[in-house]
Parts: sequence; C-alpha cells; structure tokens
Amino acid sequence: MRTFLRFSAISAAASLLLPQVASAFCPLCTLAVGAGVGLSRWFGIDDTLTGLWVGGFMVSITGWTIDWFNRKHIRFKGRIILTTLFYYGLLLLLPLYLWTDLLTHPLNTLWGVNRLLLGIIVGSIVFLAAGLWYGALKRRNHGRAWFKGQKVVWPVGSLIIATVVFYVITLYSPTIL
Repeated sequence: MRTFLRFSAISAAASLLLPQVASAFCPLCTLAVGAGVGLSRWFGIDDTLTGLWVGGFMVSITGWTIDWFNRKHIRFKGRIILTTLFYYGLLLLLPLYLWTDLLTHPLNTLWGVNRLLLGIIVGSIVFLAAGLWYGALKRRNHGRAWFKGQKVVWPVGSLIIATVVFYVITLYSPTIL
C-alpha cells in the first residue's frame, strides 16, 4: 500500500507541473488528500480515518480520469462505472485484499464493517458530495466561486470535518491495528 500511495502522491505532484484545463477536482486538492493518507498511516492513525482520505483521493483520481476522457472526446458505454471499478477494485481494494490483512482482519471493525473499508466508503461519499455541492454553488453564482480557494476548501474541508467526527467516534471504539 505504501508503494501505491507514494506512486499516487508523485503522480499528483507531477501533474501540478503540467498545464491543466479546469477539472472536477483541482490538483492541489488531490495532492492534499494524498499527503493526508501518507501522513496518517505514518503516524499510526486509525484505519477509519485513513480510509476517509483514501476514499477522497480515489474520487479525485476518478474525477480527473473522467475529465480527461471528456477533454479527449473519448466516449464509450459505462466509462464512469468502468473507471470507478478500475480505480477502486483493481488499483485499491484487490491489492489490499491480496497482499495485506487490512481488509480481512476480523477484529479491525467498526459497526461490524472493516474500518478501512468503512472509511473509504464514507470518505468517497463526503468528497463527492462536497465537489457536487461546490459545482451547484458555483452555478448559482453565475459560474464563479463564492470566494478564492473555494474549490479546494469545500472537498478538503469536508474531509477534515468527517475526520474530526470519526476521530471522536473511534476514541470510544478500540482498534487492534
């Protein structure tokens, strides 16, 4: 997983150096998510909290890929679903399942669900909802952000709020990993 996270962080950093057309989630946002994942694992933070950031990172990367398809006029049936399954299934969950016990350890659960998987699901939903909310607010404001940096603040700020909420929850729920 560390190799995947390093590769993802390097890819996100490299993309900052290349000219970009506006996309669903900005490069700074994705880089912040990637850095959050790496730091949380390094500090030994609960897998639920790490999963929140992994989920946000996966939504961001999926959004970037869909935007790239759109810019290149690459159209095929089910491209959003297939891209999502590719990133989540093949690049994230399958390696975690095959090469680690992070998804299969029976005592690493919260509410009966694996902590990392729960965090990934909730983080994905929160990050996607925040990005969609930002888009709706921008449309209501005649195509302009309400304040400078709103595109970054909304998704990353939402992940920070979710992290604080789950931190309080996990304080009272023992973990073994």
